[in-house]
Amino acid sequence: MGVVGLTHSHVHWILGREDRGDIEIVGIAEPNRELAARYAKQHGFSMDLVFSSLEEMLDKAKPTAVTAFNSTYQHLETVQVCAPRGIHVMVEKPLAVSSKHAQQMAALARKHKIHLLTNYETTWYATNHKAYAMVNEEKAIGPIRKIVIHDGHQGPKEIGVNQEFLDWLTDPVQNGGGAVTDFGCYGANLMTWLMKGQRPSTISATLQTIKPAIYPKVDDEATIVLTYPQAQGIIQASWNWPYSRKDTEIYGKEGYIFAENRRDLRYRPNEKAKEVREALADRAAPLDDPFAYLAGVVQGRIQPKAFDLSSLENNLIVVEILDAAKKSAKKGRVIKLK
Repeated sequence: MGVVGLTHSHVHWILGREDRGDIEIVGIAEPNRELAARYAKQHGFSMDLVFSSLEEMLDKAKPTAVTAFNSTYQHLETVQVCAPRGIHVMVEKPLAVSSKHAQQMAALARKHKIHLLTNYETTWYATNHKAYAMVNEEKAIGPIRKIVIHDGHQGPKEIGVNQEFLDWLTDPVQNGGGAVTDFGCYGANLMTWLMKGQRPSTISATLQTIKPAIYPKVDDEATIVLTYPQAQGIIQASWNWPYSRKDTEIYGKEGYIFAENRRDLRYRPNEKAKEVREALADRAAPLDDPFAYLAGVVQGRIQPKAFDLSSLENNLIVVEILDAAKKSAKKGRVIKLK
């Protein structure tokens, strides 16, 4: 496996990962030598693994697949270089800064028959998968009527992300927006999955910059409302929460399910039933970790389903939702999807 970029601080996920014997990092593409040296010291890898460009890393290290931890804008270039060489790609969320970029990436992936996956932290939460099974397989709470998804934290500067990450995360071109893309993508991803691949009928959004002194170029507060023929989704993405959160509330015709975090789930099947609380164990390998999952997909041990959380089909809709949300906020009106 190759690592493309070190400027997304989620890269610590793979650099600090325990050796499970399923992947080997053979090369890292990062032009910022100071950043690479800092991480090499922190995680104990050799600077011999670091190459100044993606092309050089691919030529010399010859990875089977890569994971992209560069800016979201650079995801397109990553696929443009890797796909013609038959190298599979997993990008850190979201897939792309725009539907235009996403469609170009998808066309390249299909043409060259590579896997193009997107990684979200919430994909590996046991609670989300238990909730999905209860809703869509067990029909435990009746048909979905409303889903409310909260994601975010106090703000990237406030929580102390490194400068290399902050520089592009707060840039409207390199990130495609602020909190709306950074955290709105989680909600769009989960909504699309829980709704089994349905595209919303309409999208409306309000974006604000509550802290212009800190985030002068991008939004730090976003609320997106999605409508479906018989359901509604509300995505609340924020760099203004008083604490870090990634939680989902699912309301059915008869009951509710709350995935409070990775392991804590509570639900009430109907009005007469008592609320049940469960503490779940982590999912079994390789479904507990993005890099184990990527290895399984590339090696043919895992067959991704259409509209799975990591799938290309799901994440094309995610970017479409984010594009429409930004358009809605700019124009001050509801956007109807064609």
